[in-house]
Amino acid sequence: MFDTLSDRLSATFKNLRGKGRLSEADIDATAREIRIALLEADVALPVVRAFIKQVKERASGLVTSQALNPAQQVIKIVNEELIGILGGETRRLRFAKTAPTVIMLAGLQGAGKTTLAGKLGKWLKGQGHSPLLVACDLQRPNAVNQLSVVAERAGVAVYAPEPGNGVGDPVKVAQDSIEFARAKQYDVVIVDTAGRLGIDQELMRQAADIRDAVSPDEVLFVVDAMIGQDAVNTAEAFRDGVGFDGVVLSKLDGDARGGAALSIAHVTGKQIMFASNGEKLDDFDAFHPDRMASRILDMGDLLTLIEQAEKTFSQAEAEKMASKLASSKGKDFTLDDFLAQMEQVRKMGSISKLLGMLPGMGQIKDQINNIDERDVDRTAAIIKSMTPGERQDPNIINGSRRARIAKGSGVEVSAVKNLVERFFDARKMMSRMAQGGGMPGMPGIPGMGGGPGRQKKQIKQAKGKRKSGNPMKRKAEEAAAAERKAQGGALGLPSAEEQKNFELPDEFKKFMG
Repeated sequence: MFDTLSDRLSATFKNLRGKGRLSEADIDATAREIRIALLEADVALPVVRAFIKQVKERASGLVTSQALNPAQQVIKIVNEELIGILGGETRRLRFAKTAPTVIMLAGLQGAGKTTLAGKLGKWLKGQGHSPLLVACDLQRPNAVNQLSVVAERAGVAVYAPEPGNGVGDPVKVAQDSIEFARAKQYDVVIVDTAGRLGIDQELMRQAADIRDAVSPDEVLFVVDAMIGQDAVNTAEAFRDGVGFDGVVLSKLDGDARGGAALSIAHVTGKQIMFASNGEKLDDFDAFHPDRMASRILDMGDLLTLIEQAEKTFSQAEAEKMASKLASSKGKDFTLDDFLAQMEQVRKMGSISKLLGMLPGMGQIKDQINNIDERDVDRTAAIIKSMTPGERQDPNIINGSRRARIAKGSGVEVSAVKNLVERFFDARKMMSRMAQGGGMPGMPGIPGMGGGPGRQKKQIKQAKGKRKSGNPMKRKAEEAAAAERKAQGGALGLPSAEEQKNFELPDEFKKFMG
């Protein structure tokens, strides 16, 4: 969603690189480019004005830093101001002192409230809570049935005493759900309310009645991040008509201009608490302003990547794999281990999204977006078509075995050969890294090593001064070198005769004892 904004900002900062210092003209030109980038991304005008004012004020007073060049300092300022616009600190859910904690979802129809109720329920269940989803959207056709299906997929309970489709009182359902939760010992109640295609008095009155009936600990306003500037207008109307405590952004994986999402926290004064960035129930997490700002500036989101890895990979399994790679040049690491690791990575989510969390990946986002996720399935099919002996020792895979494996996995014979070759190359590289040798072929980067052949070549090239190929010129150079040596050399050292008669000063002799 923020690709266009990220590209424009990256191009702006690229123009600053290489400058030893920034002039007022440089700062004005940079601020102008940032302003255009934000406006094109659909960020609200008052937010853009406040943002540019802060950036210009801080950039004008830049103090020369030995650690950062001017371009890096400007990026640092823009990053900090983006974090401020997005809400600053990460906002956490407030839980009631006495269970159950009541969370009410509000928003327009089509914003994704019902699906988000399931996502939030699953997320809370993963945090160790026991959530209950409550069907209070009794107007929209099949809304109650949809919530029941979503709850079943999320593995959480649902309270839906009314059939919906225009039948039932949503306020009474909300009231009764609190007693039901207490009786069944659910510690979080998530109330899914009805929406409308636009703001109207009936929607506001019903939402306010449900709010008054259940006294929620958190009222979350769910907004579709793809609806542009109307997201800000709708948020302001809900804030004034019903009131809410936090914002949830849905459909962040869309390709619309997402600047309105950047504006909501600043305009309403309410922070973004959660973000939904996909259709799956797992595509949901707490919103971290610092991480989102880092993604927009193409600085990656390694913390989220690490958190996802920690959820998927067990520490014991990781240590076991590391020990296999570190021993016997990695020969203990088999295709079975490779398959297990690949399946674990697949559980973390889309390969494209995972790569997008790495710093600098914005420069190759087209290649990342073109990655075929089915390649992982094809690779798994090839490995699973091998016998246990072939997985343990791929060296035994000959022509006839390759033909059998290709037929079993539905691929060409060349694909099997390429997989085995890539496995050996990857195992060799990972083994070297596990043993502390660094990444091969990358000299000049601390800790990343480099091929010994290349290092020797560099040393050989740096050795001594090359002699002239002209005999007359070479003879003159040798004579001059001999004369310099006799006279003490080009560095002003004492001559050979002076070195024989040299004595330390008396003060230094006394000091040395």
